[in-house]
Amino acid sequence: MRLASIHLYPVKSLGGVDVPEAAVEPWGLRGDRRWLALNPDGTYLTARTAPRMLGITAVPRPDGGLDLTGLDGTVLHVDPPHGGQPAPTSMTRLDRVRLAGADAHGWLSAQLGQPLRLGWLDDPGRRSVALDHGGQPGDLLNLSDAGPVLLASTASLRLLNDWIAQGAVERGEDLPEPLPMARFRPSVVVDGAVEPFAEDGWQRVRIGDTLFRFAEQCDRCALTLIDTTTFTSGREPIRTLARHRARDGKTWFAVRLVPVGGPSLIRVGDPVTVD
Repeated sequence: MRLASIHLYPVKSLGGVDVPEAAVEPWGLRGDRRWLALNPDGTYLTARTAPRMLGITAVPRPDGGLDLTGLDGTVLHVDPPHGGQPAPTSMTRLDRVRLAGADAHGWLSAQLGQPLRLGWLDDPGRRSVALDHGGQPGDLLNLSDAGPVLLASTASLRLLNDWIAQGAVERGEDLPEPLPMARFRPSVVVDGAVEPFAEDGWQRVRIGDTLFRFAEQCDRCALTLIDTTTFTSGREPIRTLARHRARDGKTWFAVRLVPVGGPSLIRVGDPVTVD
């Protein structure tokens, strides 16, 4: 197997960027999910309720800042607010983030048509992976829901799209366009001689020289139903996953991993080995 692609989502629920390589830190990939949009009451906003978030692109800068491109094409550069005002957040296992400047709040609010603030996780060492999500003492986490790194395989997506097409034929519907991997917002995608959903049973994954530990399978939410170009919701892939990949009242696609060891680097094309 090989590493087919690497994806960063610097701001939770905003559009991300594909990169040829990424540094791996204890809490996830460098530049991934260190920012989030906050409502005035401190709850964080996601594309589940504000799907147009997916149309705003965030690119990480080497200094930890952001380059944001809006729905209208305007660009905003945001510096990391090291001395920014602390603000409470509803994010699990995290009490506060630091706020960016007023220009960032105003820009984001204008893009999404509601009052928002942009928050930054200054120290990922303050947030841990929950034990009920496969965490162990000392495991750290960025602003991802439950795990530092999400791995998906092209083989699993191909089979899922085959199942979706089969269901459409059975219902007498037109064949849909295959779902892109972007629906699942993975950190890393592997390709090669692997059976679909074999990743469910991997206990350790080595990408190049970097070792990861399996934490858990990933249950999928309504965010996967949103078309990332039209921002409209449909019934797939949850309808088909519920038919073929349901367990404990949830549907499952991809796996969460935890980095093992110190900081390292992964590159597209790296060999991938598992046990």
